[in-house]
This record gives sequence, structure tokens and C-alpha cells, in this order.
Amino acid sequence: MKTFALITITLFTGLQIANAAPETYTGTTFQNVWDQVSSDAYSNPKNKISYHSLVSWFRSKIKDSAERTLSDRSDLLPQFQKLAHPNGVCLKGTWNITEESKYSGNFKKGSQALIIARASTAMSGTTVGKNRGFGLAGKIYPTMDKNTVAKTASFFLVDDLGGTKATHYTDVEMTNEPKASVTATVLLNLRYALKLASTFGKADENPGMRQVYMISGQGEANAANVTTPKWMMVKAAPSQTVDKKDFRDELQVENYGGVLLFDINVASVQDENGKKNWKKIGQIRFTDSVVSNSCDHRLHFFHPKWKSALKH
Repeated sequence: MKTFALITITLFTGLQIANAAPETYTGTTFQNVWDQVSSDAYSNPKNKISYHSLVSWFRSKIKDSAERTLSDRSDLLPQFQKLAHPNGVCLKGTWNITEESKYSGNFKKGSQALIIARASTAMSGTTVGKNRGFGLAGKIYPTMDKNTVAKTASFFLVDDLGGTKATHYTDVEMTNEPKASVTATVLLNLRYALKLASTFGKADENPGMRQVYMISGQGEANAANVTTPKWMMVKAAPSQTVDKKDFRDELQVENYGGVLLFDINVASVQDENGKKNWKKIGQIRFTDSVVSNSCDHRLHFFHPKWKSALKH
């Protein structure tokens, strides 16, 4: 079971091979990053994961890559290879919090921000009928001015790390502490996943859960005022179903009249059966989408390290 936990951790982390050394992060503009992401659109590639892609890399370099994912806040990197989520579609839009809650930062009622996100699947499967572990990584800009330089906050959500046979991306609930089903997809990629997962597991204290304190800390000058949801869950708003074989075609915003909506839910309490007290507090409104080389090989999402003393 411990072995399987390590494997599924790999599918959550988005570990990557990149050659550039981290630079001091000063922020970026939403417009500049989206301009790059949308500059080199291409038809849906079939990017594959492969153990052989690691053969030329010594373990120390894989370790460096894991640590870079947890330390480099860059929003764009030079061309790199995503090792666990190689195929994605990028979306842009706004983050909108409309309901009261106890949470701070960009979880507070009235918060509006710009967002660039990448929807992806773990491992290589992208089409209906294959096991697909749907994920959503988001990059929140704490501004509504697309040309303001700002430091971003990232989040990472997955529905099931082992993948499911869900027909639509818009059918699933993605959380920051996802389920981990034992599936054929995971077992077929056992050697590959173990190589990555054992390394990443040593780089982060609790890689099976991605905390969202970066979002609750945005705009908060006093750390004592920061209150963070323990769990976050995003799911497409009802009545948004488009039948497409590949999830990247399904999520093209033009299929939804130019606006694709996802509900934002948060919770900090669960019962003895693990049922969480989810509360919907707002929506993400996506208004554009693109499949591109920069989406798959330039856009970078920083993974914040585990903090054990958060206020929930």
C-alpha cells in the first residue's frame, strides 16, 4: 500500500524536467504569460510518459527537478518536459468569490482575480474509454488588471489519482486531497512512477495533499489574519456537457458559448466517514482556451511546501 501511495503521489505533483536554475521571483503580468501560452497553438499532441525518458538522468538530477518544483516560483520556464501530466489544455478567465466564509485572502467574499489554468490528465490517456485522472492546476493573479505585475498563487486539484472511466471532464469533482484508486494505468506504469514518486516524496513532507494557503494569504499583510480552507474542490457547474473523444476538445470554451463555469467549494471539517462539509463560495469563469506547446512545455505551477501550523 505504501508503494501505491508513492506512485499516486507522482500523479499529483506534476514533476518536471527543466534545465534552468531558479531566479528571484518578482511576479509577472497576466497578459504576458497568456500571450506566451497562446502564441504557439498546435493540434492535440500525444505526449507520452516513459521510463526511458529518465534513463539519461541521474537520480540526483531527478531530485533537483523535484526540489525545483517546490522552490521555483517562475510562471514560465524554458522548454521542459512534464513527467506526470504531459497533455493539457490551458484556459484563462476570472476567479470570483461571492459568498461569505471565514477564510481570508482571495477566498473572501467579493474577491475577484485573473486566473490562468491548465486542465490535464495523469499519465498518457486523453480519450474516452481510457483511465483518465483529471487534474486542474490554477495560477491566480491578485488583480483584475491584466498588465499589472503580480505574484501568483497556485493550486492543484485531481479527481482520482488512479484515473476513472468518466466520460466527461465536466462530470468529476477535483480536490486538493484526491482519491487514489488502484487501476491498470498505474500498474502498467509502475517502474516509471516509482522512480519519480520516491524522489518527490523525499522532497515534500506530505505530497499527497496540496495546501491552498497561497490563495488565503494573497493581500493579507498580517499572517495572524490568514485562515485557510483545509480542502478545496472544483467541479463544472451543472448543464455543461459536450461529447468529445478527447478531453482537450471537450474543454474548448467555444463549445459553451464562450463561457465555461466551474464552482469553487471549500471545507475544513469532515465526519467519521470522510464526508466533508463542502460550501460553494464562488465560481471560476473561463473565457478562452488553447492547446499549445507553451501550455504543455513552458507554463509552470509552483508547488508550495507543506505547512503544519495553518489556521483552518
